Amino acid sequence: MLLALTGLAQARDVYMQPSDFVQQAFNGDPPGPDSLWLDKDLRSGIRGILGHNLGVLRLRFWERDGRTAWILEEKGKEKPITTGIVVNRGEIEQVKVLIYRESRGWEVRYPFFTDQFKGTELNNHRRLDKRIDGISGATLSVNALERLARLALYLHDKTREGDYKGLAKQ
Repeated sequence: MLLALTGLAQARDVYMQPSDFVQQAFNGDPPGPDSLWLDKDLRSGIRGILGHNLGVLRLRFWERDGRTAWILEEKGKEKPITTGIVVNRGEIEQVKVLIYRESRGWEVRYPFFTDQFKGTELNNHRRLDKRIDGISGATLSVNALERLARLALYLHDKTREGDYKGLAKQ
Protein backbone atom coordinates (compact mmCIF):
# COMPACT_ATOMS: atom_id res chain seq x y z
CA MET A 1 0.00 0.00 0.00
CA LEU A 2 2.87 2.37 0.80
CA LEU A 3 4.30 1.87 -2.70
CA ALA A 4 0.94 2.74 -4.25
CA LEU A 5 0.77 5.98 -2.27
CA THR A 6 4.34 6.83 -3.25
CA GLY A 7 3.35 6.48 -6.91
CA LEU A 8 0.51 8.95 -6.43
CA ALA A 9 2.80 11.45 -4.77
CA GLN A 10 5.06 11.34 -7.81
CA ALA A 11 2.36 11.37 -10.47
CA ARG A 12 3.62 12.23 -13.93
CA ASP A 13 1.38 11.88 -16.92
CA VAL A 14 2.87 12.61 -20.33
CA TYR A 15 -0.02 13.39 -22.67
CA MET A 16 2.16 14.59 -25.53
CA GLN A 17 5.88 15.06 -25.97
CA PRO A 18 6.83 18.73 -26.43
CA SER A 19 8.50 17.93 -29.77
CA ASP A 20 5.27 16.28 -30.98
CA PHE A 21 3.32 19.39 -29.93
CA VAL A 22 5.57 21.61 -32.05
CA GLN A 23 5.19 19.22 -35.01
CA GLN A 24 1.39 19.24 -34.62
CA ALA A 25 1.25 23.03 -34.17
CA PHE A 26 2.83 23.50 -37.60
CA ASN A 27 1.12 20.61 -39.41
CA GLY A 28 4.21 18.41 -39.39
CA ASP A 29 6.52 21.09 -40.83
CA PRO A 30 7.76 23.23 -37.93
CA PRO A 31 10.18 26.09 -38.41
CA GLY A 32 13.50 26.04 -36.60
CA PRO A 33 13.42 27.32 -33.03
CA ASP A 34 14.06 30.94 -32.10
CA SER A 35 15.28 32.22 -28.75
CA LEU A 36 13.91 35.12 -26.79
CA TRP A 37 16.66 36.40 -24.50
CA LEU A 38 15.20 37.69 -21.25
CA ASP A 39 16.58 41.13 -20.65
CA LYS A 40 15.70 43.29 -17.63
CA ASP A 41 12.45 44.61 -19.13
CA LEU A 42 11.21 41.16 -20.15
CA ARG A 43 12.11 39.66 -16.78
CA SER A 44 10.13 42.43 -15.10
CA GLY A 45 7.08 41.79 -17.31
CA ILE A 46 7.29 38.05 -16.70
CA ARG A 47 7.56 38.57 -12.95
CA GLY A 48 4.45 40.77 -13.12
CA ILE A 49 2.51 37.96 -14.79
CA LEU A 50 3.83 34.92 -12.91
CA GLY A 51 4.64 36.54 -9.58
CA HIS A 52 8.17 35.12 -9.72
CA ASN A 53 11.21 34.91 -11.97
CA LEU A 54 11.52 32.14 -14.53
CA GLY A 55 15.12 31.36 -13.63
CA VAL A 56 16.26 31.07 -17.26
CA LEU A 57 18.21 33.39 -19.55
CA ARG A 58 16.20 32.67 -22.68
CA LEU A 59 13.03 31.00 -23.87
CA ARG A 60 12.77 28.87 -26.97
CA PHE A 61 9.79 29.33 -29.28
CA TRP A 62 8.78 28.57 -32.86
CA GLU A 63 7.37 31.18 -35.25
CA ARG A 64 5.94 31.27 -38.74
CA ASP A 65 3.57 33.71 -40.44
CA GLY A 66 2.48 35.52 -37.29
CA ARG A 67 1.97 32.30 -35.26
CA THR A 68 4.16 31.39 -32.33
CA ALA A 69 4.32 28.15 -30.37
CA TRP A 70 5.58 28.08 -26.79
CA ILE A 71 6.44 25.26 -24.40
CA LEU A 72 6.09 26.77 -20.94
CA GLU A 73 6.02 25.44 -17.38
CA GLU A 74 4.37 26.77 -14.26
CA LYS A 75 3.91 25.22 -10.87
CA GLY A 76 0.41 24.05 -9.97
CA LYS A 77 0.25 23.15 -6.29
CA GLU A 78 3.64 21.52 -5.94
CA LYS A 79 4.94 20.41 -9.35
CA PRO A 80 5.37 22.07 -12.74
CA ILE A 81 2.76 21.70 -15.46
CA THR A 82 4.30 21.62 -18.95
CA THR A 83 2.00 23.31 -21.44
CA GLY A 84 2.09 23.98 -25.17
CA ILE A 85 0.46 27.21 -26.33
CA VAL A 86 -0.01 28.49 -29.87
CA VAL A 87 -0.66 32.21 -30.37
CA ASN A 88 -1.85 33.48 -33.73
CA ARG A 89 -1.72 37.22 -34.35
CA GLY A 90 -2.21 38.07 -30.68
CA GLU A 91 -4.94 35.51 -29.90
CA ILE A 92 -4.60 32.11 -28.33
CA GLU A 93 -5.23 29.42 -30.90
CA GLN A 94 -4.48 26.38 -28.78
CA VAL A 95 -3.60 25.37 -25.22
CA LYS A 96 -2.52 21.81 -24.53
CA VAL A 97 -1.29 20.29 -21.28
CA LEU A 98 1.68 18.18 -22.30
CA ILE A 99 3.01 16.85 -19.00
CA TYR A 100 1.09 16.89 -15.73
CA ARG A 101 2.96 16.00 -12.54
CA GLU A 102 0.42 16.73 -9.79
CA SER A 103 -1.65 14.05 -8.06
CA ARG A 104 -4.90 15.99 -8.57
CA GLY A 105 -6.29 18.69 -10.82
CA TRP A 106 -5.47 16.79 -14.03
CA GLU A 107 -8.88 17.71 -15.44
CA VAL A 108 -7.25 20.88 -16.80
CA ARG A 109 -5.86 18.77 -19.64
CA TYR A 110 -9.25 18.13 -21.22
CA PRO A 111 -10.59 20.21 -24.14
CA PHE A 112 -13.69 21.25 -22.15
CA PHE A 113 -11.26 23.34 -20.11
CA THR A 114 -8.45 24.27 -22.52
CA ASP A 115 -10.84 25.27 -25.33
CA GLN A 116 -11.96 28.21 -23.18
CA PHE A 117 -8.67 29.93 -23.99
CA LYS A 118 -9.26 29.98 -27.77
CA GLY A 119 -9.54 33.52 -29.10
CA THR A 120 -8.35 35.04 -25.83
CA GLU A 121 -6.18 38.15 -25.93
CA LEU A 122 -4.46 40.33 -23.35
CA ASN A 123 -6.15 43.51 -22.24
CA ASN A 124 -4.28 46.71 -21.36
CA HIS A 125 -3.57 45.40 -17.85
CA ARG A 126 -1.94 42.15 -19.08
CA ARG A 127 -5.03 40.18 -18.07
CA LEU A 128 -7.00 37.76 -20.23
CA ASP A 129 -9.91 39.47 -21.96
CA LYS A 130 -12.22 36.49 -21.30
CA ARG A 131 -13.23 34.83 -18.06
CA ILE A 132 -11.96 31.27 -17.70
CA ASP A 133 -14.26 28.98 -15.72
CA GLY A 134 -12.46 27.04 -13.02
CA ILE A 135 -12.67 23.41 -12.03
CA SER A 136 -13.60 22.44 -8.49
CA GLY A 137 -10.58 20.86 -6.81
CA ALA A 138 -8.15 22.10 -9.46
CA THR A 139 -7.91 25.79 -8.57
CA LEU A 140 -4.11 25.96 -8.46
CA SER A 141 -3.78 24.12 -11.79
CA VAL A 142 -6.38 26.40 -13.37
CA ASN A 143 -4.52 29.46 -12.07
CA ALA A 144 -1.22 28.10 -13.42
CA LEU A 145 -2.69 27.63 -16.91
CA GLU A 146 -4.19 31.12 -16.84
CA ARG A 147 -0.77 32.58 -15.97
CA LEU A 148 0.86 30.57 -18.76
CA ALA A 149 -1.74 31.80 -21.26
CA ARG A 150 -1.05 35.39 -20.20
CA LEU A 151 2.68 34.77 -20.45
CA ALA A 152 2.47 33.27 -23.95
CA LEU A 153 0.40 36.24 -25.16
CA TYR A 154 2.84 38.69 -23.58
CA LEU A 155 5.87 36.95 -25.08
CA HIS A 156 4.16 36.72 -28.48
CA ASP A 157 3.58 40.47 -28.39
CA LYS A 158 7.25 41.03 -27.61
CA THR A 159 8.33 38.93 -30.60
CA ARG A 160 6.08 41.07 -32.84
CA GLU A 161 8.17 44.10 -31.95
CA GLY A 162 10.43 43.63 -34.97
CA ASP A 163 13.55 45.16 -33.53
CA TYR A 164 13.07 43.84 -30.02
CA LYS A 165 16.56 43.50 -28.60
CA GLY A 166 15.75 40.29 -26.73
CA LEU A 167 15.04 38.29 -29.89
CA ALA A 168 17.76 36.21 -31.45
CA LYS A 169 17.47 33.70 -34.30
CA GLN A 170 19.16 30.38 -33.57
